[in-house]
Amino acid sequence: MPSPSLTSIEAEFAERCDREHARTCTDTRPQGWLRRLWLWRDERLVRQALKVAGEPGLVLDLACGPGRFWPVLAEHGNRVILASDLSQERLDHARVHHAPVLLRRVKTFKGSAFSVDLSANAVDCIFCLELFRHVPVAEARRVLLQEFHRVSRDTVIVSVNSDSFQRAARQHSASREPATALAEPPVSFRAQVEAEFRQAGFNILNQQEFLPGSTLWRVYVLRKRR
Repeated sequence: MPSPSLTSIEAEFAERCDREHARTCTDTRPQGWLRRLWLWRDERLVRQALKVAGEPGLVLDLACGPGRFWPVLAEHGNRVILASDLSQERLDHARVHHAPVLLRRVKTFKGSAFSVDLSANAVDCIFCLELFRHVPVAEARRVLLQEFHRVSRDTVIVSVNSDSFQRAARQHSASREPATALAEPPVSFRAQVEAEFRQAGFNILNQQEFLPGSTLWRVYVLRKRR
C-alpha cells in the first residue's frame, strides 16, 4: 500500500478533479470557443501520443476519474482499456457518462496509481495524463515511475507542467506553507523531470507542448528500457 503522504497527494488531485467535473456538469451554458479549443487540443495530443506509442492494444488509464479520455482511447477498434481510480464512487459515476458500447471496452477497478494491483508487464501502455503533472514532490514521482516501469511492458504517456507553470505552483505552495519540506530547488523543472524519466529506466520517444510556445504543459511518450 502507498504511504499516507502519497495517498494524500492522490486524494488532493482527485478532489480537485471532482470540483472541476461538478462545475462542468452543473453548467448548462454552451461551451465557449476557448473550452472547445482546449478539449480539441487535449484529444489531439492523446491521439498523437498513442500513435507514437505504436497504437497499444491494452492500455491502463490511471487516476481515470470520470473517464474523460475513454472515447479517444476507444477510437482504436481492437484496444482494451483498463481504468483505475482511488475512489469506487468516481468509477461508478464515470459509468453514467458514457455509452454502453464504450463501457463494454472498459474494465474498471479501484486502486492507487502509486501501488497498482496488476502484475509486472501487465499492459502495453500506461496512460496517466493528468495525475503525474500534479505531483509536486520528486520522491513521489519516483514511486509513480517505478510502478509505471513495473506494470507497463512497453510505453507510458504522461504530462508535465512547464517551468513557468511549476514556478507559479511553488510560489503558491510557499505562500501557504512557507516552512514546507516538500519545496524543490528552483532548477529547470523540465530538465529535472526528464532526468527522473531516465533514472527510472525510460527513454523519451516524443514530447509535445499543449500549444506551441505555451506556458502550460507538455505530453511525453516514454519507452521502457529493457
